[in-house]
Amino acid sequence: MPKSLALVLAAALATTGSLHAQSAPAAWVARSDADAKVLLDTIARFSPEFATQVGLSGYDSRVSDLKPGIDERSRAALVEAKGKLEKLLAREQDANVREDLAIMIEATAQQIEGIDLNHKYLLPYTDVGSLIFSGEFALLKDDVDAKRRPAALERLQCYVGTAPGCTPITHQARALMMARLGDAALLGPYKGEVEQKLANTPRYVEGIRKLFAKYKLDTAEGKAALDALDAQLKSYDAWVRSTVLPRARTDFRLPEPLYAYNLKQVGIDIPPEQLMKQAELEFMELRGMMQAMAPVVAKAEGIDATDYRDVLKALKKQQLTRDQVEPWYHEVLGHIEDTIREKNIVTLPKRKMQMRLASEAEAAQVPAPHMDPPPFLNNHGERGTFVLTMGNPGNGKDNSQSYDDFTFKAAAWTLTAHEGRPGHELQFAAMVERGVSLARSLFAFNSVNVEGWALYAESEMLPYEPPAGQFAALQARLMRAARAYLDPMLNLGLISRERAHDVLTDEVGLSEAMARQELDRYTFDSPGQATAYFYGYLRLQQLRLQTELALGKQFDRKAFNDFVIGQGLLPPAQLAEAVKTQFVPQQERKD
Repeated sequence: MPKSLALVLAAALATTGSLHAQSAPAAWVARSDADAKVLLDTIARFSPEFATQVGLSGYDSRVSDLKPGIDERSRAALVEAKGKLEKLLAREQDANVREDLAIMIEATAQQIEGIDLNHKYLLPYTDVGSLIFSGEFALLKDDVDAKRRPAALERLQCYVGTAPGCTPITHQARALMMARLGDAALLGPYKGEVEQKLANTPRYVEGIRKLFAKYKLDTAEGKAALDALDAQLKSYDAWVRSTVLPRARTDFRLPEPLYAYNLKQVGIDIPPEQLMKQAELEFMELRGMMQAMAPVVAKAEGIDATDYRDVLKALKKQQLTRDQVEPWYHEVLGHIEDTIREKNIVTLPKRKMQMRLASEAEAAQVPAPHMDPPPFLNNHGERGTFVLTMGNPGNGKDNSQSYDDFTFKAAAWTLTAHEGRPGHELQFAAMVERGVSLARSLFAFNSVNVEGWALYAESEMLPYEPPAGQFAALQARLMRAARAYLDPMLNLGLISRERAHDVLTDEVGLSEAMARQELDRYTFDSPGQATAYFYGYLRLQQLRLQTELALGKQFDRKAFNDFVIGQGLLPPAQLAEAVKTQFVPQQERKD
């Protein structure tokens, strides 16, 4: 389902993170950032939680606007913002600022398109519990300035309607749905999605209670607001069961225009049929590589097996306990950083990387390991955090079922390279230290580009990992290739969920919990997004080869990687243009 730009960006940040520079920006960056205020203020007006997450001041006690006519009002505001940006572009002379304005205009146009498609096809169902947890969690973290945390109580009081001028957000969400429920042409939410979200609500409430206790906000006022939240969400969920579920659809597939829009938003610029063909070839090549490597890994690890599936199962028996996960990942990170320095792969951030295990509420909302971002704006040294998860509490099934995909020793190598260094964490920490405009670090966000870098980072480190680590890295890449053909096949009706499940468990080797999370992702959590990993990796590797061909012996891997990082989150076409017109001539002049 298309989301507001604020939610799209917030979701992106939840899985990767982003930071704005602390150092003094170049003159053009400062001017570009001033232009970006037009769009930032528009988004923050309708989604203050987003403003809090990225560090905008003045929004911490405010909540999302779900009042009647939200589509019309937000659309009109975006059209107005787009007009202002177009006027700025018409009189701007600086090439860098012009590019940034073009990025923001395109982002705004895509959001307007999403509102129109959403309004045309879908009933406006809201997962209120998740929305409230995100809004509270954005304020209740160790890295957040303690002076800001009391606003979490004010925000909660507004959510539940006890603050002046506030209507309970559950009432707003219900009214929004009821206003359009009579339109039989509109599709309801997918039944499996609704059931999963209902199962997660108690986890969100408990998660907020724990945060209030941790940060001493569980005063009499705080407890009253928490009790009101509990009662209102129970009432809302009962209404969802009685009113929304009967309108829920049993077919997860979106209308094709909506799925095509999702693909465009994440950066896929080729037809899904072409994407599937490329991914199918990659899948077969990787599966062959794993089979060829299986005997080598088996010998190194003392495993009595030769089939890659059996070798993977044996490696997964080397499970880390909850107490062992962080120390092992930190040890692996140390080896990776030493290799990066020794092999001159990329410039490491000056700051240390931090990681932690997810709470149950976090894992319900984002069940896979991810980067938890610090503020995007007004960053005062806050760091992103690599968050590890050990289960999938939101699967609506057996809550005791845990992943074994991330907590066996060999997996730590490629996962640290992806989420940590030289992947996402380095990518965003570098923005803090080097300086990137808001347009390029926020509004140019593109899953193809950001996830492409993370997979590219995995490939950069793979040659220097132990055999078991290399084997796990190939398995992770096999999963990304599977995503790139299973996601479109499912959404185009070319494969059943059951057959896709068998591919993920039998061929890729995922646990039941991970396979379920993957299938939920393809079918209703974020249809289309999972394809971005493979395609982004493909585009970045193509760009690397083109640059090597252009420079020959003058090619410098570290210089290339640093340049790519320095461009922020540019989509592939703009990144390729920057490499061609800036990096290649710079390197040629060095000779």
